[in-house]
Amino acid sequence: MCKKVFNTRPELHVNTFISEMVAQFRQSAQQKASSSSSEQQVSKPGEVPCDVCTGTKLKALKSCLVCLVSYCETHLEPHLTMSGLKRHQLIDPVENLEGRMCTKHDKPLELFCKTDQTCVCMLCTVLDHKMHDVVPLKEEYEGKKAELGKTEAEIQQMIQKRQLKIQEIKHSVDLSEEDADREIAEGVQVFTSLKESVERGLKELINTIKEKQKTTEKQAKAFIKELEQEISELMKRSTENLYPVVIDLHFFD
Repeated sequence: MCKKVFNTRPELHVNTFISEMVAQFRQSAQQKASSSSSEQQVSKPGEVPCDVCTGTKLKALKSCLVCLVSYCETHLEPHLTMSGLKRHQLIDPVENLEGRMCTKHDKPLELFCKTDQTCVCMLCTVLDHKMHDVVPLKEEYEGKKAELGKTEAEIQQMIQKRQLKIQEIKHSVDLSEEDADREIAEGVQVFTSLKESVERGLKELINTIKEKQKTTEKQAKAFIKELEQEISELMKRSTENLYPVVIDLHFFD
């Protein structure tokens, strides 16, 4: 420090060296803050925003169960550097931090009571849930996550089995449809052949009947002609036999 004594107030001058150092420091700090903010991601819908950011909300990096506040990377720094804040429990960013506090003891719900199947705080374990089977909430979460993963795998396996069964049924239906089409084609062919055979038989029957009728008519005509000839001959003979008798009768008249 300057120890010179002045009888009158001296004229103050700006220390250009110190002023330039401060200006450079401020500029460097602003650039660092700007760079840090640009590197961090802006909170998107569905993501937990920083509760401290004003204006544009950055994506939260951690949530503090003691402060009940979510912090971005910049605002989280005091919790990583200050000894008093280092003892705070940080978790991955979550919404509704108030819902993670014990309403009875106002402490973080960081444990899980397996006996009562509920989240509890440290005070709950020595008061309301004494002698209960209590585990860290993260441990229970990992266990439930593994259990859900196993259940999900089983469900996916069941889904795959049913999808395979559906494919088998569809394949069976396709084969059945092909068989049905083939049977229909064969049936149509059989009945078409049968129809043609019946039509051919009917035609032959009609022709046979017609030919028989023609033969009958021909025979009848021939027989009638023969009978007519016989009648003619008989009439002729009758005339020849009756003529002398008629002459004789005329003679007696």
